[in-house]
Amino acid sequence: MNKQEVLQYFEKHFGDRYISYPSSIKFNQNDYFFMAKDDKEKYLVIFAVSDITRKFTGKVLEERKSDGNEIVIKICSQNHYNLNLLREMFPHLNPSFCGLQPSFGTGDRLGIVTPAHILAFNGKDLFPILAQQSVREMARTERNWERVLDDAIWGSFEVGYEGPFGADADHVKKIEELKEAVDCGYTMFTLDPSDYIRKDVLKLSEEEKRNFYRLNSARKELENLYLQKTYIFDNQKLIFDENSLAEFVLLYSDALKHLTECAIFLKGYKKDNFDLEVSIDETPNVTSPLAHLFVVLELKRRGVVFQNLALHFLGDWQKGIDYIGDVEEFSREFSLHADIAKQIGGYKLSLHSGSDKFSVYPIFAQKTEGLFHIKTAGTSWLEAVKVIAMKDPELYREIHQFALKNFEKDRASYNLTTDVNRIPDISKLSNGELVQLFSGEDFRQLIHITYGSILRAKDSKSKSIFKGKIYQILFQNEEEHYREVAGHIRRHLELLASI
Repeated sequence: MNKQEVLQYFEKHFGDRYISYPSSIKFNQNDYFFMAKDDKEKYLVIFAVSDITRKFTGKVLEERKSDGNEIVIKICSQNHYNLNLLREMFPHLNPSFCGLQPSFGTGDRLGIVTPAHILAFNGKDLFPILAQQSVREMARTERNWERVLDDAIWGSFEVGYEGPFGADADHVKKIEELKEAVDCGYTMFTLDPSDYIRKDVLKLSEEEKRNFYRLNSARKELENLYLQKTYIFDNQKLIFDENSLAEFVLLYSDALKHLTECAIFLKGYKKDNFDLEVSIDETPNVTSPLAHLFVVLELKRRGVVFQNLALHFLGDWQKGIDYIGDVEEFSREFSLHADIAKQIGGYKLSLHSGSDKFSVYPIFAQKTEGLFHIKTAGTSWLEAVKVIAMKDPELYREIHQFALKNFEKDRASYNLTTDVNRIPDISKLSNGELVQLFSGEDFRQLIHITYGSILRAKDSKSKSIFKGKIYQILFQNEEEHYREVAGHIRRHLELLASI
């Protein structure tokens, strides 16, 4: 039997119970594998001539003879064990190294929308990072490294994607977390040393800075390397004077030590190629071009090989909304950052909180000449909630009121200018008007940052209040969910891939 005949047979004999995903079908040594769903969940279906079905956990639907061969049709759960067997047979299901290709991360807080992300990438020359979640996000979504990666791979299998993709263990702070991610098969690791970056340095007087600086054991060595050294980038001079060097040493010394320790661990523990991202964006102060230069030179000097560097760029980079700030001023300063990266070489500039930063995307892509990485996550979650608002307005209204009650608690870990008083009173909106809320910045941030509280909410019997209902509505309206997310992500990609 060929692929078409297999799908036709399945439809004829099991179509009353299951709907197949024709794009998912794959062939391996006379055996066929594809996805199907019933009214509650998705499955792996195997049409096998060989004994391969014995390896997979599941239920035999039928055993029959065809052309003298014994054929077994088995329906299997989408579990980790079965997926590992698939990954052995189909190597394209394993994440891979990206390197210096332009890349884009599509975080998926629900673990069900990778097919839409892949559709968005169609025809775009960008390397997709399909599995991407931070330690903080996993705590709030009650997931783990294994689950995040598995969900992304099942999603890519569903749409028959055979291209390369990456898996990013995002904003990792501990070596133990790195080890767990390596063991699960991740290929990209974003190191977050924010706990080691001093937060008080810019509040110190110059005398206080010098006093602390004199206590640094590496002071003399660093002065010999950098003090009064002049660098020219984008036709501008950058000079390390006594004050700036002291400030950078105080700010970043402990962070650089931690980053080096993490890089050494990964180099020894991860046996094949991997992408390393250094993230110093979650700091209260903007990363100046001179600070950028210092960090990069120090990482290089310490032998840390990294592919991406995320800085705290000029302006306000809040969640789920466009850039806040003077775009022309950002462009002028970013030109300097881009030239530093170009001249030093070997790494891309990375933009975190990249969701919906439409006004600066063309600048970011053009100035870096394609040497960039972008991270998004919450924007796909917002599109999912929009579908809830369209398909089950009453459920959405409950989620909205719950989000308002939890907003002050949840905003603590974010830099926001959100004012919930500017959000329209939904009791005065018709069901058809609810979708209009998603164009408002204050509203988008309300739903963006309360995702953890919404997904973890339990009633007095420890039963999920919203999570199960959200998954059910999105499952029932899968095509519309995919269409909304794919269209929104594609809007991002079109601004980046036009370089």
